[in-house]
Amino acid sequence: MTRPHTTGTRLRGTQIRAPRVSAEVVAELVYRLTVRDRNLLALVWEHRVLTTGQLTRLFFPSPERARQRLNHLYNHHALLRFRPWTPVGSKPWHWVLGPAGAHVLAVEHGQTIAEFGYRQDTATAIAVSPRLAHQIGVNEFFTSLHVCARRRGGALEQWWSEHRCAALWGDLTRPDAFGRWTQTRPDKMSLTLDFFLEHDTGTETLARVARKLGGYADLAEATGTTTPVLIWLPSARREANLRALLGAPEVPVATAVHTPATSPDGPAGPVWLPAGTTGRRLRLADLATFWGTVPRDESETG
Repeated sequence: MTRPHTTGTRLRGTQIRAPRVSAEVVAELVYRLTVRDRNLLALVWEHRVLTTGQLTRLFFPSPERARQRLNHLYNHHALLRFRPWTPVGSKPWHWVLGPAGAHVLAVEHGQTIAEFGYRQDTATAIAVSPRLAHQIGVNEFFTSLHVCARRRGGALEQWWSEHRCAALWGDLTRPDAFGRWTQTRPDKMSLTLDFFLEHDTGTETLARVARKLGGYADLAEATGTTTPVLIWLPSARREANLRALLGAPEVPVATAVHTPATSPDGPAGPVWLPAGTTGRRLRLADLATFWGTVPRDESETG
């Protein structure tokens, strides 16, 4: 088969293919895709960009299997990839949805590519976006929850992107993500926590971070459901300063620090300290008991 014509777009020193995808290319891809491939493509589309390491932990039994399959999807234009520039060493491959993958997902949704909303220039723009590190950080939070669920028996039942949250609640608030985490305690009691994530990278003033909670209070009042806000901070000092500023907020808020040594279970572990308290830190699932919150209605999160 004749390979499609490709051109190159240079982004931070790394080339992203820009193929012209024919019906034959899409048809061949459809024939080769597994259920795992389709789930992977859908997740990349939902969350804009994931690294090789994140996709390995989410979908594959080993780095070698991941490398082989991701390269296969790349060679068939289901995925595109780039490496962000760094002055020392190199960063891992970052993966975004490719045009052939977008055509497959569009067909599955019964849509044209325009109705599906895919534009290759928009998909690859994250490579030069100042929000790239923030997006990778949000995705790392949920990847860590997925890994903990597999190891500890929990379940990441919902993982909504910023875009999906904005489509539903954007007139009141715009969280970085929405999640639903379920875990069974040693006494066999199953706990479920719905939460909004604010992934803080230290680029905003703490006053601006605190002001966001007003929107969450408005959402709770409008919907009749109070959903906790988790603020994931880059340092203990910034966390302490924010907690002093927050006092006792209108909605349930807990803070934690996203350093590698925080907990072997990452954000699922005993790292969360509810605002307005000075007690011990709690596991993610235990926050549901602490606040007595209930999951959001299935019409919103199903």
